[in-house]
Amino acid sequence: MAAKDFSKMESQRWWVSSHQVLFIICCIMVQAPCLRCKIVVNCTNPNTIALLAALENVMKLYSIRPVMNLSTPTNISMYFTLYGILGVEEKAQLLNTYIWLVKEWENEFFSWDPVQCGSANISLPREMFWSPDVVINEFMDENRSPTIPYVYIKHTGKVRDANPVRVVSSCNLDIYTFPFDVQNCTFTFNSYIHRVSDIRIILGKKVEDILKRSISVLSTEGEWELMDIKSRRFNLSAPDQGESNPYDELYFYIVLRRRATLYVVNLLIPSFFLITVDLFSFLLPPQNADRSSFKMSLIFGYSVFLLIVNDLLPVTGSTIPLINVFFAICLALMVASLLETILITNLLVGSSNFRPVPGWVRVLVLRFMGTLVWLPQKSREDKIILNPVARETVCPLVTVERQVQTGEPGKMWAEAGDPALAELRNLSNELQSIRLHVAQHVDGNQISQDWMQVGYILDRLLFGIYCIFITFSFIVILSVWSNYLK
Repeated sequence: MAAKDFSKMESQRWWVSSHQVLFIICCIMVQAPCLRCKIVVNCTNPNTIALLAALENVMKLYSIRPVMNLSTPTNISMYFTLYGILGVEEKAQLLNTYIWLVKEWENEFFSWDPVQCGSANISLPREMFWSPDVVINEFMDENRSPTIPYVYIKHTGKVRDANPVRVVSSCNLDIYTFPFDVQNCTFTFNSYIHRVSDIRIILGKKVEDILKRSISVLSTEGEWELMDIKSRRFNLSAPDQGESNPYDELYFYIVLRRRATLYVVNLLIPSFFLITVDLFSFLLPPQNADRSSFKMSLIFGYSVFLLIVNDLLPVTGSTIPLINVFFAICLALMVASLLETILITNLLVGSSNFRPVPGWVRVLVLRFMGTLVWLPQKSREDKIILNPVARETVCPLVTVERQVQTGEPGKMWAEAGDPALAELRNLSNELQSIRLHVAQHVDGNQISQDWMQVGYILDRLLFGIYCIFITFSFIVILSVWSNYLK
């Protein structure tokens, strides 16, 4: 008796299943307007085996889009959760991320009564059901994430396909403001084959919820920080689009910001310290050779520093980062300060061999520029100041010589003979020669002092220009960085 009942039940189930398949095929072929409703499969027992047996014949139709009328588009509800930011390759313009992608759609070929079949949901192998060919346009590499072999099916006919995806996507990276740059990368989801009349992609969750969920589960604490996620659906059904863009597209904009602490500590602060040391090196005496050698050592050290940190800088052929301009300015200022030191040192050390200071240099530099940099010109002493002993010795001898030459006899030399007078004349000539020699020496020292004063004034003036240029350059660069951070 039991065997007869079992065979009868199997024959009834075969009859129902075969008629359901024929009904579905006829509905697809005829495309009647009334066939929008779903087909309800019947379970013989409220258990999983009976539900699977009822769905077995329906699953044979996995190769076609699950709609009763082929003119009816299938709505694909999509959203994702950004689980990890694995890295950014500036040279290749690639963004490497790890996402949890969820796709949901309605399968009109089946639905069941959860009470009759004993279950409201069931997970079945992915290969047994039709799945949409939705891809990411920016995908640049194969997906090396784990494969999920199952899809989740609800009793209403809704199919939920959730799987992890390692996305290596192209992104137009703008590294001009590195290391304070903010990148905006795009994920474009669309069907590779089906047009908008077949598949429509809609957003399955609010963007605010996607962002909140992504920030809460984001596991990577590396160089990049997730700032925002935006979405936009390209409505191809609008009249102005026509058939030029026949595919439905859903855009996601991933806004990332680089964590700049590492680069500030390793790049900007050392450069600022080195340029500050070079600035204070102007306090060293310019006539001393130690100042130029110190600046040469500083330039050599800065060049080695740039070679070491070269690996930390992004490499791209499109734009030059602003930080590279900052480094170039620092190096150029150090070289300019070394050249200024060489010029001033040569002017101060070799001033004794120069000609007298020209009049225009005396007016422009010693007077105007000296007043500008608070180094006024020193007063000149053209008179030869003799000590009291020399004055007392020379004056009587000159007086006697004048008295003898004029024929006026003096009282103290009245009885002197010709040899004494000749001796006085020789002594007077020698004193005159010494006086001329001393006068020439004083004039040479005055010329040297004038050129040294010119060197000191130029050194202080160039130091002021150096400070102004450094301040202006740093203000401009910091202003550009701060504007991009807003």
